[in-house]
Amino acid sequence: MLPDPRYNDQLVTRFVNMMMWDGKKSLAFKIFYDAMDIVEQKKTDEEKSAVEIWKDALSNIMPHVEVRSRRVGGATFQIPMQIRPDRKISTAMKWLISYSRKRNEKSMAQKLAGEVLAAAKEEGAAVKKRVDTHKMAEANRAFSHYRF
Repeated sequence: MLPDPRYNDQLVTRFVNMMMWDGKKSLAFKIFYDAMDIVEQKKTDEEKSAVEIWKDALSNIMPHVEVRSRRVGGATFQIPMQIRPDRKISTAMKWLISYSRKRNEKSMAQKLAGEVLAAAKEEGAAVKKRVDTHKMAEANRAFSHYRF
């Protein structure tokens, strides 16, 4: 995977590829860069660049455990499992994009910027999703001996 033109970062390219619809990559890049410009204007922490804030947001969203369904006998158990590092990142990206799309600002760039800034501050819908996922895993810890 090629690093992106502005920040020279493969993670950005991966994120843009996830955000892209109908193969319109240039549009996806434009949305991402516009969002980063908005983050740059609205940020409160002066030391960090917009991309660093975006990376913080991603790491705040990243789940460490998730529940997987497993049938044992006739019952289906939700079994907490550790997540592989690459899956952590892609899950975080998916959540960030999907919850950005559900926000009610005008453009996708504004929605994405809003969600990134919220997630960097440990708030927003995507962070709530991570907290809920961790709670699920915690609640089902009793079944962790069924791990496969």
